[in-house]
Amino acid sequence: MPTIQVKIKDLETLLGRSLTLTELADRLPLVKGEIKEHDEFSGELKLELNDTNRPDLWCVEGIARQIKTHRLKKAVAYPFYGGKRKAAAVIEVSPSLKTIRPYIGACIARGLSIDEETLIQLIQTQEKLSESFGRKRQWVSIGLYRLVDIAFPVFYKTVQPDGVRFTPLGFESPMTPAEILKKHPKGTAYAGILSGAGVYPLLADRENRILSFPPIINSREVGEVQVGDRDLFVEVTGTDLRMVILTVNILAANLADRGAKVDPVEVRYPYSTDFGRKITMPAVLAKPMGMTLDHLSSALGETIAAPKAVSVLKAYGYNVQSRGRHLTVSVPAYRDDLLHPVDVVEDFAISRGYENFESEMPTEFTLGGLSSIEQFSDRARESMIGMGFQEVISNILTNREESIDRMALSGMNVNLVAVENVMSQTYSALRNGIVPSLLRVESASSKSFYPHRIFEAGETAVTDARAPEGTRTVLKLASLIAHPAANFSELHSCLDLLMYYLGGTYQLEPTSHPSFIEGRVGKIVTGGRDLGLIGELHPQVLENWQITMPCVVFELALDFRTESLPK
Repeated sequence: MPTIQVKIKDLETLLGRSLTLTELADRLPLVKGEIKEHDEFSGELKLELNDTNRPDLWCVEGIARQIKTHRLKKAVAYPFYGGKRKAAAVIEVSPSLKTIRPYIGACIARGLSIDEETLIQLIQTQEKLSESFGRKRQWVSIGLYRLVDIAFPVFYKTVQPDGVRFTPLGFESPMTPAEILKKHPKGTAYAGILSGAGVYPLLADRENRILSFPPIINSREVGEVQVGDRDLFVEVTGTDLRMVILTVNILAANLADRGAKVDPVEVRYPYSTDFGRKITMPAVLAKPMGMTLDHLSSALGETIAAPKAVSVLKAYGYNVQSRGRHLTVSVPAYRDDLLHPVDVVEDFAISRGYENFESEMPTEFTLGGLSSIEQFSDRARESMIGMGFQEVISNILTNREESIDRMALSGMNVNLVAVENVMSQTYSALRNGIVPSLLRVESASSKSFYPHRIFEAGETAVTDARAPEGTRTVLKLASLIAHPAANFSELHSCLDLLMYYLGGTYQLEPTSHPSFIEGRVGKIVTGGRDLGLIGELHPQVLENWQITMPCVVFELALDFRTESLPK
């Protein structure tokens, strides 16, 4: 969960009033936040935010905005969103970026008074959005620049690895993009984003002054914002246009909350996008959603009248239109997280306050218990732990890159259960297997002593035309061994022991699979049914995950022997 550091004085300035710590703690549930630490000497707070769907709240400006909106009972107005606006500047995009890093957005902020705390918060927000929301700059990265040094239009183009030289932030001498990727700390950290690209993105102005080498590093001449600067140029590049626009919208609202006048910027694309070839940003993303009062009443367990629904939702920042029992709701442009009416119900409950709902005792007594498949999976877990494996628990939500591309399955017909109206590409699908989850853990564990022996038993989702919803949940178990001499036989003996403890019989049948080394992979079969695979992972898969050790894995469905469990 995101954790940010703020000065309580800065928060009070944005709120326009003072707050005691008790008052602040009482209001932080509006942003699903809580105070983790408080330094009385410096007045610094560490706040933990328990909402990964609201990146607009991952900053002191967003927290203050939500609290202020609730106090005023209406959303703060930002005139630079939507409508007929004349752009203050233009960005021209080169066609060569379409397959590398195709999207860019921007805005201009004038009349700021950047003091030390403001600069600290700008940098913190930049890092939180780029690292967490932008998945370590892969999908979104942010650049801040001194506006006075820029001559528009700005050109978003490509350059050869050794085509230009400029001085990057943190260095004293000019370097080429290729040198930056090899020698600069930011270059070595994020070089993987541009892996395989023959040319690199570059941002330059009309006078050919280089602004940055996105998503790696800004130039020192233009891209080093300092205390005392008043006018900023803000740009966002990425691989997901919707995320780029949302990030621009959030930054624009933050800068406006600090007193800036925000001017739109027009981006001109030479190729088609979901929002056209000319996009003026900030821009409105979210569309109005229709719902009924029954959604609120059935979910919350009490009758909600239309006037109450309208007033409570407006106090949380919604624009609400009421007609009989039907509501049309929309969120401010710095939000893009409404997927279903239940999201509105949750915001209604937060805005009203959970403490304002009357408690109700259950009217029926029921006795719960584990299903047979869960009991069986617990036996499997105990067996794996007994063999010296460490259990990991991963999110069932994943994405196509991890489930297909990194597993060398791009050429195969693999259907994932996708998330509709996805907000973040990190969580755009349900996993259909557990091995990628184990590889994600292994890729982050290179500094741990070998051998690594990990496993996970958990839910996966597969497409099934015979199921009512077209999908089916399958409980699977996967295991991984990694060390310099990891091999098929080593894990095969573990699989043999596991099946013995579980009371199951199986056979191994030769097969071929792109994720595994040819001749070192087999199908796990029982009763004529394929349960899964066991084998040594292909070097290309290990390279895709940036894993340097040989890995052997198996994965099998756990629904093959639940009827024989002891009672």
